[in-house]
Amino acid sequence: MKKIIALSIVGLGIAACTPTQQGATIGAGAGAAIGAVATGTAEGALVGAAIGGVAGALIGRVAENSDDCYYRDRYGRRYTARCPDGY
Repeated sequence: MKKIIALSIVGLGIAACTPTQQGATIGAGAGAAIGAVATGTAEGALVGAAIGGVAGALIGRVAENSDDCYYRDRYGRRYTARCPDGY
């Protein structure tokens, strides 16, 4: 029963609206699992969920910035610039 509930929560998190929300949900779930396994306590799971949620939200936030494209110049250096119109 616990596995079904956990999978349901993950499924709802993946169905969230924005990449920030998806990242926060997945990060919180993973952080809670890692915190619970590492410490064996509920407090560890809560701390892991908080840290994972923040990290996941930050990663998701970066994924939302779709106005920039990544390019490489002729020397192999990577840079970002605004995407061409219609891209």
